[in-house]
Amino acid sequence: MNSKALTQSIKALSANPVRTFLTTLGIMIGIATVITVLSAGAGFRSLINDEIKSLGSDTLFIKTRVPPTIKNRASTLTPGIAVGITTFVQRDLDDIKKLNNVTNDYGMVTGMAIAGYRDNQKNTIYFGSSAERFSIDQHTLKEGRFYTQAEDTGAAQVAILGSNIAKNLFVQDDPLGKLVHLGNLNFLVIGVYDVQGSVGGQGADDSIYVPLGTAQKKMLGVNYITVAVVQLKNTNLADATAAQIALTLEQNHNITNPEKNDFIIMTQAQVLDIYNTIFNGITILLIAIASISLIVGGVGIMNIMYVVVTERTAEIGLKKSVGATNSDILKEFLIESILVTVLGGVIGILLGTLLSWLVAVVATANGLTWTFTVPLYAIIIAVGVSAAIGISFGVLPARSAAKLDPIEALRYE
Repeated sequence: MNSKALTQSIKALSANPVRTFLTTLGIMIGIATVITVLSAGAGFRSLINDEIKSLGSDTLFIKTRVPPTIKNRASTLTPGIAVGITTFVQRDLDDIKKLNNVTNDYGMVTGMAIAGYRDNQKNTIYFGSSAERFSIDQHTLKEGRFYTQAEDTGAAQVAILGSNIAKNLFVQDDPLGKLVHLGNLNFLVIGVYDVQGSVGGQGADDSIYVPLGTAQKKMLGVNYITVAVVQLKNTNLADATAAQIALTLEQNHNITNPEKNDFIIMTQAQVLDIYNTIFNGITILLIAIASISLIVGGVGIMNIMYVVVTERTAEIGLKKSVGATNSDILKEFLIESILVTVLGGVIGILLGTLLSWLVAVVATANGLTWTFTVPLYAIIIAVGVSAAIGISFGVLPARSAAKLDPIEALRYE
């Protein structure tokens, strides 16, 4: 009877293809959204991993922060006055470099300025970093060279451009050897980065890179740094090394209470955890929104199945009069409901895969390292949800059909 019920269900669905398609539309949209979100999540994680590894796969990060005591005191000051940390200096990095598990390190400062070449101008972010950066950073140059330690120490006005800023300012001209105006200074362009990509906002490709000494002395008028990258010999000792760095900085900054530290140390694993936590929350939110579409689709299927039962009341009565049991009728309509949702699920998977591929193409075209993949668990979830909706929302109409009195059903016209 099951194979016969399946055949009859297929005939019933194919007899009205437009209604069948509209019935599955909600399921299709919901499943496609789930597939796209989960696929984009996998691609986003590959992007984050690549971005972090580009800074060196064996690194940890130090960032200044305002300790709670200063933050509370700052709240009583005149609004608009920023409180910065000025205690993180080159001496700290020199001491960190002496630790057994540290190979190298470099510090950075950052600012914003208008960059210009002839009539082209663009508001941009610039990064000042020491020359040690280039022995740790794994990004490559499209053309030119990196600046040297001597240029950093001497506060030379040389710059390396991100790929996008180079195109925006120089268009078809070759940037190498030309002067670019940054803030109130002119910089000699000595290099152009290859495409680096960005997670969001104004990224590396839209930025300009100058020696740390130049940014500190000539642009910002400071002697401190705000961010540092430390290269490790053994990444398995990252947590232990982070503890040693924290102790070194606490001693240098005369901090006796770790809760009042004016710095934060993060390993790559911690950075990835932060990104994963954020994106997992976003993923759950988007899946919850997609679930609304699935529920709406399920309600639509239930309503249509009730209509189908009403239309086929006489047929049900005839089948019962020739020996069909309640169980036979229940199976037939339940199979029909499941077929509708599975059909919507399959089309939704194909549609979601196509959308995921388009997202990957667009991301790659914009210079992002985006891996196109549709996780197996996403397909399993999609198929499972489709079947569950078919059973959940199809069982009531199927039971309604099974309970029809055959004599009353035969009288229905």
